[in-house]
Amino acid sequence: MSEKISLRNRFIQTILRIDKEMTWYFDSHIHLSDPAYDTDIDFLLKQMEYLQIKACCVSMDYNNSLKTLELAEKSKLVLPFIGIHPECANEEIENISQLIESNHDNISGIGEIGLDPTYVSENNNTEKQNHVFEKLLSYAEKYDKPVSIHSRKSLDDIFEIMTSYNTKHSLLHWFDGSKKQLQKAMDMGFFVSYGPVLIYANDKQTLLSKTDESQILVETDGPVRFSRCFEMKSGQISFIPSVIFCASKILGKSFDEMASLLEKNSKSFLGI
Repeated sequence: MSEKISLRNRFIQTILRIDKEMTWYFDSHIHLSDPAYDTDIDFLLKQMEYLQIKACCVSMDYNNSLKTLELAEKSKLVLPFIGIHPECANEEIENISQLIESNHDNISGIGEIGLDPTYVSENNNTEKQNHVFEKLLSYAEKYDKPVSIHSRKSLDDIFEIMTSYNTKHSLLHWFDGSKKQLQKAMDMGFFVSYGPVLIYANDKQTLLSKTDESQILVETDGPVRFSRCFEMKSGQISFIPSVIFCASKILGKSFDEMASLLEKNSKSFLGI
């Protein structure tokens, strides 16, 4: 009997050791609280558990941020980021400010925030975007939270603004700048993330190859749709292993080496 107990204990210790050493995958930027995922969200949360993927779930506005917080209550694998996307910069800042103040112990970060001239109009002007962006950056600094930054067609402006803020835990999600801008991002200490387009876009592959390995993250930005091999399917968190595999080939690493590196980088970004 004592021999059976000893074997059982060794088995349990082995399982615990494997679980402790297990590599987690991270989707650094996905909109799980988007209505596109509503009907499948329970399945997606189970899928994340099965695939061992944690998700930085970013938000668009106040109501969407509330939904993100609700998702985080359902699953510990959902890492909630709340904020106001530049598309929604005309929204009043007070509500989201109060939400951050009252939930700063429960949120993983601030996002999606940033600048984008595509959304500049009479009701959503540059000044409003800048004000919202900087206000939310100040909360990120106040509570020492990472930020997920939208920087389409605005990288140089982002760089200028961020000289006044700590970029240690800042992500330029879906990096789409030039090689020169990439080097600037590296010098300033930004993380940059690459998504499913990495699989078929030569320019993104080149950028990845020139990115400091300690500052690389991966994402899906779901529910954005992807062409080519994805046949315009909406981005799914299950795409992450494919992105990791592609990155590993570009950087000359094994899949496990790449996954381990990305886990380390993701934890550094999140400050955990």
